[in-house]
Amino acid sequence: MSETQVYLVTGASKGLGRSICEILANNGFTVIGLARETSELLSLEQSLKEKNSESMICPCDLSSEAQIRSTAQKISEKFTAINGIIHNAGIIGPVGSMFEVDTKLWNETIQVNLLAVQQLTKLLHPLMVNAQRCRVTTISSGAAVNSLQSWSAYCTSKAGLDMWTRSLADEGSIHGISAVSVAPGIVDTDMQATIRSVSADDFPMVERFISFHENGDLVAPDDVAKSLFDLMTKHSMDDSGNRFDVREL
Repeated sequence: MSETQVYLVTGASKGLGRSICEILANNGFTVIGLARETSELLSLEQSLKEKNSESMICPCDLSSEAQIRSTAQKISEKFTAINGIIHNAGIIGPVGSMFEVDTKLWNETIQVNLLAVQQLTKLLHPLMVNAQRCRVTTISSGAAVNSLQSWSAYCTSKAGLDMWTRSLADEGSIHGISAVSVAPGIVDTDMQATIRSVSADDFPMVERFISFHENGDLVAPDDVAKSLFDLMTKHSMDDSGNRFDVREL
């Protein structure tokens, strides 16, 4: 195992997750980049290994608990300790009336955004304990505290994620595990593009999100990653359980 600190990042292949991977790697961390298998993930692997040969990628679909288990096993076979996890992966889910959306898609959003976080963390808990100090950061959203019409699955998943983070802070402290959640603001990612493509009939607030893009209000993923770096990498119990807004960091 590498002597450098080892950090796992989910949703690592693009957007904010990729920017987080890059800033960690640039600062000497060993990075495990987890995401669905795509060409972007393969290009991330090349970038990470140029900086640290111990870094690795893990193709994994977080909608599949079986893939989560096999991925956790793969990580455990290579590393004996993990110093940090950034739970960044997320999907917007079905956008539309909660009485009309597809139940399978609604459940998938809860699985990827919330249940997978619990499943992966539980499986990697021995490695987190072995590190003696482990920092877990969950990427939250304003949707965790403000209900948005037609976003029932996403809002529910992010609200649950915030409470999960507080629970981890409480139960993990005895093992040196600290946990914080952070709302990253309106980041210029593929998720924002997806939101802008939804019809006004399904999402009445779509024009507001289109205006964010047209007015240049979206924040670059690299800038958000820089703002989050200290929060993600400091092993402090003092702020564990807290929720942050990136604009206040």
